[in-house]
Amino acid sequence: MGFAGSTIACGVVAAFAATRLMSSLLFGVSSRDPWTYAGTIACVIAVSWLACYLPSRRAATVDPANTLRAE
Repeated sequence: MGFAGSTIACGVVAAFAATRLMSSLLFGVSSRDPWTYAGTIACVIAVSWLACYLPSRRAATVDPANTLRAE
């Protein structure tokens, strides 16, 4: 999750740096809309959580003794 946090921080900084470019491409939403930023951050956090949780849940179901015997 640390990697996701640093990625989010870099993305927010880059987005604020590109507000002039984005303002010409957006209609009906400001380039610094906090709800858009919050929604995007929530999606990135949810995807990174799932990417960590699902493989770890699968690995937790494996019996370590069987794994060691297989090698």
